Order: sequence, then structure tokens, then C-alpha cells
Amino acid sequence: MAGTLNIISSSCSCCVKSLLIVIVLVVVSGSRSTSGQQLSTEYYSKTCPKVFSTVKSVVKAAVAKEKRMGASLLRLHFHDCFVQGCDGSILLDDTSSFTGEKTALPNNNSVRGFNVVDDIKSKVESVCPGVVSCADILAIAARDSVDILGGPKWDVKVGRRDSQSASLSAANSGVIPPPTSTLSNLINRFQARGLSAKDMVVLSGAHTIGQARCTVFRNRIYNETNIDTSFARTRQANCPRPSGSGDNNLAVLDVKTPTKFDNSYYKNLLNKKGLLHSDQILYNNGSTDSFIESYSKNPKAFANDFVTAMIKMGDISPLTGSNGQIRKNCRRAN
Repeated sequence: MAGTLNIISSSCSCCVKSLLIVIVLVVVSGSRSTSGQQLSTEYYSKTCPKVFSTVKSVVKAAVAKEKRMGASLLRLHFHDCFVQGCDGSILLDDTSSFTGEKTALPNNNSVRGFNVVDDIKSKVESVCPGVVSCADILAIAARDSVDILGGPKWDVKVGRRDSQSASLSAANSGVIPPPTSTLSNLINRFQARGLSAKDMVVLSGAHTIGQARCTVFRNRIYNETNIDTSFARTRQANCPRPSGSGDNNLAVLDVKTPTKFDNSYYKNLLNKKGLLHSDQILYNNGSTDSFIESYSKNPKAFANDFVTAMIKMGDISPLTGSNGQIRKNCRRAN
């Protein structure tokens, strides 16, 4: 490249600048696919045909042991995709060269399921070593979790590769909307990732399973007015008002069917029984009210739209082709 540039005369400096700009653009655009166009449901059909059954066997055992794990695995995929794309970066432990995402504010003492991912990776490696990425394992495990807990099934697009680094600052930058979010912040954060307001509402329906810590819903149950009073009192019994007291006490996100993936989350919002501020704000005389009303009445529409949104989310900026790597251990780069 240096020899090529040296033969260009000084009078053509503008040409050199243009060439350099083109080179930079090619390098940057080539580092990540902006969408999942290079992903395919058949990606492992020849190289690892047993990958889906292998992943599901581990997820099924983990969820049978603890129903909450299904929600935890689903959330890992979401928190992975929103930071720097669906690249498995959330799984990386800290190293001497970077601090990873695990201790970021949205993740610390919150995201979980890393041991289950380790178990899945170990089983997959025993079947087809060096073939399946950790990023794809997260996507498959998320689908399996929804399926096992009674939700819809879909064919997962695969072919993602793993990042070799992670970023604490990126995870802390607000790309993952906090449970205190306003409606506009939720919409904006999802739109920044190519997801519509409708996608945001339907993906929020994942809160039909899982639990949350007292520290993230304390203000809602003591200080907000758009909440059912008996629901608030019930939650207060296990979440004391003083900060620092019972912070890690858990409550189910869906008071109606806490371990079943269904549309009860939306029915709860109609009755002002959303546990998080960011849940109830979706039904609070705002632009998303109609979605909540629709999904509360039509479980099939919710299931279909959830699948569509999950596939879109899984398409966020994957590493493909020769970019990234296939980690041998999901916790560290090769």
C-alpha cells in the first residue's frame, strides 16, 4: 500500500485523501454486518447438525431445576445485543487489557446464567469443537427458554462470531434502558438499535417471566400513583422502604403467571400491576397504550410479533465471515 501511495504525485494530494477515506470506510464497514443478512437458520446444517438439540437439552435441564433461569438466559441475549451487537461480549470476564460488561450498572448483580452458558458450550464443544460461537449459543438458548416456558417457537438464524473484547463504558452508556426509563427514552433506545416502538413493547412482554430485585422497583411501589394499591402493599411486604434494606429481595415480574410465557404481562399493565416503572409507563395514557390493549386480548398476535422482534434483535450488528472468532471458552478470547 505504501508503494502505491508513493507513486502518486504531490499535486494529487486530494486523490490520496480520497483513497484513504475509501480505505477507512471499507475497513470500518467490513468489521461488522449492520444486519443479519449473512446469518442463516441452516448455517450449522453440515458443520454441527446437532447444535440445536444439544443446546436445548442443557437449557431444558437448567430451567427444570430453576424456572427463573429461562428468563435469565433470555435477558443475557438482550443485554448482549444492545451493547455492541450480538457478539457474545457480555460473557467475557475482565482481563488486564479491558474491563468487561459484567460489572456495568445494568448488569452487575443482575444478569445471570453464565454457568449455564458454560455448560452449553462444553456440551457443544464435545459434539463439534471449534464450530459454534458463544453469540449463537445465547441466541439459541433464548429461543429455547421461551419455548420451554410455554411461549412461541421459531427458527433461530445463526452464523454469528464472537468478539475478542468487551466494553464497560459501552455497557454503561445508556444503550440498555434502565427500569426508571421514560417512554420516550425506551422508544429512542430501541430505535437506535433498529427496533420500532412496537418491537419495544412486544420485547418488553418478555417480562411475563422472571424476577426483579427490590432496589429496582422500590420507588415505584412507594411513590408512584399509577399502581394498584393492593398490589403495591403486597410488594412492600418484601421490599422495605429504606434504601439498603432488602435491596436484593426478589419479586416476580408477572404476578399472574410468573413462570409461564404468555400475554398476562399486558393484562397486568391494564390493571396497573406492572412491577417496574418501565413496565407501567407502556400503559399510562401514552402512544403505546393501543399495543398493550391489543396484546392483552390477542395472545396469538403477541406470540407472532414477539418472534418477529426477537429475530430482528438477533440481527443487530453481528460479527460474520472472517471477523471475530469462535471462542473455545465463552469467558475469554482465544
